[in-house]
Amino acid sequence: MPLYILIAILMFGVLIALHEFGHFAAAKLCGVKVNEFAIGMGPLLLHRQGKETEYSLRLFPIGGFCAMEGEEEGCSADPRAFPNRPWWQRLIILLAGVFMNFLTGFVIILILLAPAQGFLTPEISGFSEEVPVLAQNYLKEGDRIIRVDGHAVYLQPDISFFLGRTGASHVALEVERNGQRVLLPAVPLTAVPQSDGVERLMLGIYMREYEPATVFSRVKYGVLECADNVRMVWYSLSELVRGAVGIRDMSGPVGIIDMVGQVGEAGAQAAEAAGGSAILGALENILGFGAFISINLAVMNLLPIPALDGGQILFMGVNGIYTAVTKKKMDPKYLGWVSAVGFACLMVLMLAVTVSDILKQFGV
Repeated sequence: MPLYILIAILMFGVLIALHEFGHFAAAKLCGVKVNEFAIGMGPLLLHRQGKETEYSLRLFPIGGFCAMEGEEEGCSADPRAFPNRPWWQRLIILLAGVFMNFLTGFVIILILLAPAQGFLTPEISGFSEEVPVLAQNYLKEGDRIIRVDGHAVYLQPDISFFLGRTGASHVALEVERNGQRVLLPAVPLTAVPQSDGVERLMLGIYMREYEPATVFSRVKYGVLECADNVRMVWYSLSELVRGAVGIRDMSGPVGIIDMVGQVGEAGAQAAEAAGGSAILGALENILGFGAFISINLAVMNLLPIPALDGGQILFMGVNGIYTAVTKKKMDPKYLGWVSAVGFACLMVLMLAVTVSDILKQFGV
């Protein structure tokens, strides 16, 4: 477990560094003065003064920042200050961190897909003899499932995921049959007891068709995997907003470190069972989890919350509308107050989630 803790910390550090490097590189390309480029938060551990930028490493690996001239104050007399640059340059700088996280996740997924010989498709190749196949009256071999309850199927595992969420005895499917789209509004499901005693709703179908792995298909499935990860994050956020999940269901750095250990152990055990290398199996699982976390960070940073990139983009839009209507710029102090309150609320939430993660480690 100590090894997984170290891996998790390094993973966080790399993902944060790449996010902040996105801001830093875009700022430099746009001619914005960067006062400090920091990895981590809190007390200073190491630093080096460059020609105009201080490069620093801080104690807590839970964040980082790219401090641009005039960004905190909202104004500066320096023409190279962030607020004094054209709006499109500021937008590029704010989006650059998110772009780097998306790119990082995509590159990791492509690396993991590189050895693949083929990709399972959502095409029905047969029906289970062990399960009463009620769905066989509706589905046919060769049908390609493209929607489940209105949700697009990007990858084959999406089908099981959405079937697990339906909670009903019937499901609406849209399939591609002989080049035509066919809507099946009420396909019956069969409740099948699992080894853990929990019943799982199933269609009773086999899906064994493969699409050969080529450069194009690897890129295609890499993009689909990224899109699937983005969708999973949005589903989680929607459940949080609806109250379907609470603080106890959220995970911060402590919880994610624990999950790194779990996915690493699962990968090692699966690899050993298949006669492969436990280390490579653990590494593959952890890299896949790292890709998900990177894409998760990108989506979360786009949320219109003060102190996040999405919040600053929202402020830019509000300020632009205010200026267009009143012919005056909004007083930066108001935006500063909102950002400060938003940041404080974000820190309180992170603290609450961290405390919850620690309590869960002790079974509380």
